[in-house]
Parts: sequence; structure tokens; C-alpha cells
Amino acid sequence: MNNDRIKELFIDGKVAIIAALQQMDSIKRKLLIVTKEGKYYSLLSIGDIQRAIIANISTATSVEHILRHEVKVASVTDDKEEIKKNIKERRNEYMPIVNTSGEVVDVVFWEDLFMKDERKTPKVLNMPVVIMAGGQGTRLRPLTNVFPKPLLPIGGQTIVEDIMDNFVEYGCHKFFLSLNYKAAFIKLYFESISGNDYQIEYLEETKPLGTAGSLRLLKDKITNTFFVSNCDIIVDDDYAEIVKYHHENKNEITMVAAVKKISIPYGTLETKKDGLLALLQEKPDVTFKINTGFYILEPHLLNEIPDNEFYDITFLIEKLLDENRKVGVFPISEGSWIDVGTWEEYLKIIRDFN
Repeated sequence: MNNDRIKELFIDGKVAIIAALQQMDSIKRKLLIVTKEGKYYSLLSIGDIQRAIIANISTATSVEHILRHEVKVASVTDDKEEIKKNIKERRNEYMPIVNTSGEVVDVVFWEDLFMKDERKTPKVLNMPVVIMAGGQGTRLRPLTNVFPKPLLPIGGQTIVEDIMDNFVEYGCHKFFLSLNYKAAFIKLYFESISGNDYQIEYLEETKPLGTAGSLRLLKDKITNTFFVSNCDIIVDDDYAEIVKYHHENKNEITMVAAVKKISIPYGTLETKKDGLLALLQEKPDVTFKINTGFYILEPHLLNEIPDNEFYDITFLIEKLLDENRKVGVFPISEGSWIDVGTWEEYLKIIRDFN
């Protein structure tokens, strides 16, 4: 088995969770084959990692400690149609074929079995989506002096259309666009295109109201759980799993957070009383959860946002924390989040699309 596409899927069970996340990002997969002493041991999915992080298991923990007890793989006696059926039913990216000696002799990939446009159908959510599109995009000047940030092109369409299409895949067609800067330009653009799956209603600020102030305008318009997204971020994860976590945990707000590992290129010191050294670490790695700007909210929270005042969504989150109410955090890999609002990331995504 010399196929590089297959070799990159393997990870030893002793490897840390954070390294597994980085490997998934590197190969653009959300499933890895775990080995023990060179033989097949189990499968590790992004869901396994997310459940572990939600359970407050350290990302330094070995992946062998977070594996499911039962996973489905193919045997050498399974015929192609049976494997194809199992992959489709489970919506697997691929399925390893394992012999009786515990060796992975082949891997059958989704993309090799199904047509390119026969995508893995996600669960239909049919939830309203609010996109905060009123900012001036100062980090992308001078481009945003001409174009509003939501209409900057990536591939054959705009940033905001790419965001909206991700939601459409989950049956979310009702969009509320919160506008301020170059609002007329954005409305004119959507009036000029046809053949899309968007039902758009605009929320127009007469003055900047922050990342949540305009949500107050949705009072009595939204009566069920809804998404909120910044207009310059792209999240590549299973939205249905985020919603499932939100409801099962009975959160009032769920924040989506990217797990980011930062290597500090210096020795760090921790001190105790009288300035005495307590701990010395040479070039440590530190892991943080980064707010992506992607949220799920319950509709009653709209009543708690003040009228016509500047109010960031972090103000609302801090209010809930002060009142000991439930704010959940759903983790995704760093590579599953793109902040298109910076020149570095915008140019990177342009290169990727080309």
C-alpha cells in the first residue's frame, strides 16, 4: 500500500489530541486511522475530538484515550456494493479495509464511489440566520473604501454568498442581513442576482450598533433558535452537530471556538511570592480557544438587548455569565475557521479558490 493519500490518514494512538487536529487540518480530512504497534486500532473522528474537548479533556491527552468502543470498518471479504452502502449510510469520508492480521490493506474513499455533485446530505435544520454585515471592513482598506466587505469576491461569488450557501446546505433559507456601511450597495447587488436560495430581509442601522445591537430589531420576528454569523468568517464544520450540542446542553448561547496552538519561541517563567521562580518552561506550546464570530442564540435573548444602543454580542455573553446562565462553547479545528476579514487570509483564500 504505497498510496500517499492513504498513508497520510494514519496516526499513532499515543499522539496528542492537538496534533491530531493539526493533522486533520493539514490533509483536509475529519477522520483518521489510529494505529497501535503498527496495526489498525480504531478510527478517530473530529466528533470524537470535539466531545473530548467539551468534556474538558486536555488537548495534550493521547488520542487512544478518547476513542469510541465501536466503529465500522470493512473486511477483505466485503464486496464493493456492501462497502458503498455502509459509507453512504454513515456519511463516512472513507472506510478502511482491514484484514484478519489487523493490517489496513486498502481505503475506499467517498469521492471514488460517488459523483462529484452527489454530496453527503446534511441534516435539514431550517433555522433563521442573522449575518452581521454592517461593518466598514477597516482591516481590508483600501479595498473596502470601494466595496462593502460582504461583497468582496472569492471564487465566482462574494464572501457573504459563500457564507449563506453553507447554511443553505442545511436547509436554512431565511436570512436577516444587518446593514449599515454601504447598505444600498449590498441591497442593489442582491436585487441584481437571481436563481439563488435566499429569502432575505434587511435590518438597517441608522447608526453603528455593535455586533448585537441590531438584533433587537428582530424582536417578534424570530421565535425559534437561530444562527448569528459575522460576514467575514467561514466555518467548515457540521452545523447540525453544533445545534445538537446547543439543545442537549440547554445553552442560551453557543459560541463556536477554533482550537489554536501557539508556540512561544522563548523560555517562560512563573514566579511565586517574593519573586522566586516557581516554574521554567523552554519554548512551551499553548492552546487557546478563539472566538470565531459564529453563534447560536435562543430567541428570548432578543428581549435583553437594549433599544437603539451600541451593544456588542460579548456584552450579552458577559451578562449571561454574570447571571450564572448557560453559555456553551463548541470547538472546531483551527483550519475549519477562516477569518476572511484580514488581508493575509483574504489573499490566501483567493489563492485556494484559484
